Amino acid sequence: QVQLVESGGGLVQAGGSLRLSCAASGRTFSRSAMGWFRQAPGKERECVAAINWSGSSTYYPDSVKGRFAISRNNARNTLYLQMNSLKAEDAAVYYCAGSRKADATITTLIGYDYWGQGTQVTVSS
Repeated sequence: QVQLVESGGGLVQAGGSLRLSCAASGRTFSRSAMGWFRQAPGKERECVAAINWSGSSTYYPDSVKGRFAISRNNARNTLYLQMNSLKAEDAAVYYCAGSRKADATITTLIGYDYWGQGTQVTVSS
């Protein structure tokens, strides 16, 4: 069983930056594709970034491309999401997700097997 714990959320002004972290337990992190999702009130959970096991392949939707960056440190079992130029519409609960698959950038909810509890990101305008 893999446990994921997010941190780094908080309140930030529009235009500001935040870095989210996701600490993973277990020895499978380095062999797992990972992703970040977000869910705003009344909206569906959506993928904002995905990365394969080695970090050689990443995915971003157009809504965050050029502003968000996903990365991972397999030696530290940690996933990151650097968020820059934050907008009011980026406010949501952000979730870390892990997959049993390795060499893929997975953008769908069903593609992930493990989920963190989420961390709130609030953007003030």
